[in-house]
Amino acid sequence: MSFGQLGTVSLVFYMILLVVVAEIARRARADGTPSDHFLAGRDLGTFVLFLTLYATAYSGNSLLGYPGRAYASGFSFIMATGFMMSIIVVFHALAPKLRAAAVSGGFVTPGDWVRHRFGDTPGFAPGGVDASKLLRIAVGVLMTLALANFLLAQLRAMGHVTAQVTGGTVPFEAGVIGLALVILGYETLGGMRAVAWTDSAQGILMLVGLATLLVWILGEAGGLESVSRSVAEARPSAVAIPDAATCANWFSTIALLGLASVIYPQAIQRIYAARSSRALQQSFALMTFMPLATTLVVTLIGIAAIARIDPNAGIASDAVMPVLLSQWATAGPWAMAGAVLVFLGALAAIMSTADSCLLSLGALVAHDLLGLPRNEERTTRVGKTIAAILLLAMIPLALQRDVTLWRLIELKMELLIQCVPAFLLALHWGRLRSGPTLAGLVVGTLFAVGLTLGGVPRLLGVHVGVVGLGLNAAIAAIGSVLSPSPPPAPLSEKRSENLSAQVPGRRD
Repeated sequence: MSFGQLGTVSLVFYMILLVVVAEIARRARADGTPSDHFLAGRDLGTFVLFLTLYATAYSGNSLLGYPGRAYASGFSFIMATGFMMSIIVVFHALAPKLRAAAVSGGFVTPGDWVRHRFGDTPGFAPGGVDASKLLRIAVGVLMTLALANFLLAQLRAMGHVTAQVTGGTVPFEAGVIGLALVILGYETLGGMRAVAWTDSAQGILMLVGLATLLVWILGEAGGLESVSRSVAEARPSAVAIPDAATCANWFSTIALLGLASVIYPQAIQRIYAARSSRALQQSFALMTFMPLATTLVVTLIGIAAIARIDPNAGIASDAVMPVLLSQWATAGPWAMAGAVLVFLGALAAIMSTADSCLLSLGALVAHDLLGLPRNEERTTRVGKTIAAILLLAMIPLALQRDVTLWRLIELKMELLIQCVPAFLLALHWGRLRSGPTLAGLVVGTLFAVGLTLGGVPRLLGVHVGVVGLGLNAAIAAIGSVLSPSPPPAPLSEKRSENLSAQVPGRRD
């Protein structure tokens, strides 16, 4: 059996498995409320929560975009492991307090936190405008745009992987369209349960596959030292000492990914979905080791590809990993089976991230932007419909191939990072007010988007989104300090706040 035939058969069996899991998840649902559909009834235990966090965090961006970036940059991209470790560090500043508030307030979406923290009363905005409501909508819009970008990246990655795993039997375009429809089907049926349960197998599959691929590459090349020599001969610039601009970009990317990634709506909703605080803590403890087991591995794979792939062959950066797997498949029957395994693991991770995006998109638009109640089945139905419409609208964009996956990662982070003050700063500083926070978010976003559209993605190696966040936070902090203090809350409201796990004041 050829590589393409084995890949096609394996893909068909995998699709059938997804349908079966979705049906089991549908039968396990308690009701049709947003809490049950979007958060799996808030009953995810340690192991499943860890693996769904892992499979969502390490997706098409990680498995295709990171090796491609490492192939283009060389050893300087080894700092990608630091990027991912920074995410875990920041999560520890967000998750405990946010989960406590979520349990008390029954949160379903990120907007529920903004509503809880800043209240529904008018903030200190000109003309008596309800700044807290506008802030909630602005956060929802930015998160929706970031999720749409994330979904676009996953759709494109699915097309690349499908075309490779089937040996071209299923072309890029058919892979994008067909798998998007499969995702829509099982996400609609099973919700978060289907996503979390499939993630458990997908995460293990991805770990085993990547480890096997790394062993093959290093073993065939004679070890990491031999790989380094080969890379130096093939492209001396790949082993050069990074210049000042590259170092500045390292620290900028650590800030960009570390801060923005924890504000992913699907990550926030998994904090809400945890069965207990203990389960959440144990899951994050396990996640601490995943940058070494995944990001470091895919980075080394991308660097090793420098000596294996002719730079004049016209290989796109996002195709580096699939090309390596195709080469591996020619080494014998066991290598072919291993290559198919990695392909399916990558595809599984990509699809799990895509359906997580769909779940969050539906919830965000239906509840945070349209204002539908968070406890009614009608909200779930509307959320599913919105997710379907958005997914179908993204397919034509996914068929365009002129933007790399790494650039898509950066673009969504430039937007998402502007929401950081409304979460991290608001969690730890009770004086923060909705009006200045809204003003900072608008200024930071306009700054980052304006320079990006003007063709200036970085200033002295620093991402414009990170600079925009600096402006954003400064406006929010200074404006809050200069704002008059709010009137004292009624005694009943103070008691409610104390029960919500020591979260800083809600009212402006």
